Amino acid sequence: MTASRPYAAVTTVLVACAALGGCAGSASFQDTSPSDPLGRTLSEGERPAAPDLSGTTLDGRTVHLSDYRGKVVLINAWASWCGPCRAEAPELEKIQQKWGDRGVRVLGLNNDATSGDGRAFAKEFRLGYPSLLDPQGRLGLRFPRGLVNTQALPYTIVVDPAGRVTASRMGAVTEAGMGKVIASLLPSAAPARGPAPGAS
Repeated sequence: MTASRPYAAVTTVLVACAALGGCAGSASFQDTSPSDPLGRTLSEGERPAAPDLSGTTLDGRTVHLSDYRGKVVLINAWASWCGPCRAEAPELEKIQQKWGDRGVRVLGLNNDATSGDGRAFAKEFRLGYPSLLDPQGRLGLRFPRGLVNTQALPYTIVVDPAGRVTASRMGAVTEAGMGKVIASLLPSAAPARGPAPGAS
């Protein structure tokens, strides 16, 4: 795990830089969430169509983002050497379990150089959601410029049921923190009823 130290240091610097608004170039979107410098929420008229990401998952399946049309999708970029990614992994699994029966899906983008590291991470944290192999981080680059800083991990992009980008966040997320965003995109804003075992 010696590689984790320089990567973690770079990640910390880039996340801090993102908070100051200087790392990813000029943002293309209005910031409607000023209370969270690392978060961005897009108004209804600003939401661009999400690219139809596709690839092979850690367990060898082929997945397309369009497979989840009609669902709220949290696309989370991560790597096993990233400390904040490890901290948020249980929270993302909690999101999938708590909100899965309401039409929410988590889709990971694994930036590890080898699939073995990604599989070990998924096994360690008992992740029930799929992650696409993305060792060079190219899938994240398909999103509009200025939405996130793809050089810093983790980051999360939220796609609404119509397949449009509606929110993003740099840094680790929590179920509590993402709950309001998720609920606002579902047909009913009532709280989720509880875990949905086996949701994927």
